[in-house]
Amino acid sequence: MSTPAAAAQRAPVPMVVVGGYLGAGKTTLLNRLLERADGLRVAVLVNDFGEINIDAALIRTRSSDVLQLENGCICCSIGGRLAEALAAVGARPDRPDLLVIEASGVSDPVRIAQVGLLDPALQLNAILVAVDVQDVDEQLCDPLVGDMVRRQISGATALVLTKADLAGACATEKVAARVAGMAPGAVVLAARHGEIPLAVFIDAAASPRRPQGLLQAGGSWKSQAGNMAGMADVGSFSYATRRCFDRQRLRQALRTLPVPLLRAKGIVRLGGQDSVQEVHVVGGRLRIASLHGARVSESVFVFIGCFTAMGREAILRCLEGALAAP
Repeated sequence: MSTPAAAAQRAPVPMVVVGGYLGAGKTTLLNRLLERADGLRVAVLVNDFGEINIDAALIRTRSSDVLQLENGCICCSIGGRLAEALAAVGARPDRPDLLVIEASGVSDPVRIAQVGLLDPALQLNAILVAVDVQDVDEQLCDPLVGDMVRRQISGATALVLTKADLAGACATEKVAARVAGMAPGAVVLAARHGEIPLAVFIDAAASPRRPQGLLQAGGSWKSQAGNMAGMADVGSFSYATRRCFDRQRLRQALRTLPVPLLRAKGIVRLGGQDSVQEVHVVGGRLRIASLHGARVSESVFVFIGCFTAMGREAILRCLEGALAAP
């Protein structure tokens, strides 16, 4: 895999794992993403259950940057090959702006994400699981596949309800409530003709070949508030303070946020430490690491998800409670 020293010199590649049971609509979601990528360079790694990778052939009609792995469960029988393929992406001289992994319908997307997180050249943005509104109840009750489908859903950071137009509003609402209970930390969205907000995959305000990570040229902070990708159900808001955070209280606050979110990221100053820290939160997974060379006068966060006014206030209260003593 990429060495830590080499990875530190460049911003990591955002990675999204797309999972879901057979026929849930994963390839449709990917193709819709590729159709409206707006200049983003998207690399897609596709695994199919069989010797002939049909999904890769379908996606290749819309993207020239497709890697494929065949023959079974991506997270067990070809785990080593997956790690090698991901390392190759991270080692490219000209990295993509986004890496999307389409898992086979019988694999565990969380385990795939864990393989990717071993490489410092990659950064997890989401574990997206497609849920077929018409068939999910039957799948969950199936003694052969029910546990696997339940495991896929429970590990998601974003659940995308597909075929909702065919199932109807009432059935969709019931499924949404059921799967939200199985993955309480996940954002639940309904796909609209196979389309979901681009912010589920990558920051909507990000432009191709952007400068290093969260900091723009000159060291200033830029964020986008309000709705993203033209869809009011996904938005972002920011928080800034000149006070430092207490490291332990901040960890606890970010791990116990009372509102589901897609992800959060920040650049913060910690009490008693000279180095600035970068913070990333995805689906309850938290990473805090030193951001060498950064100079900031305040701590800043951006939260991305589906927020009500009460949800924003709850998050802000958590952050205020994590501040170090003046």
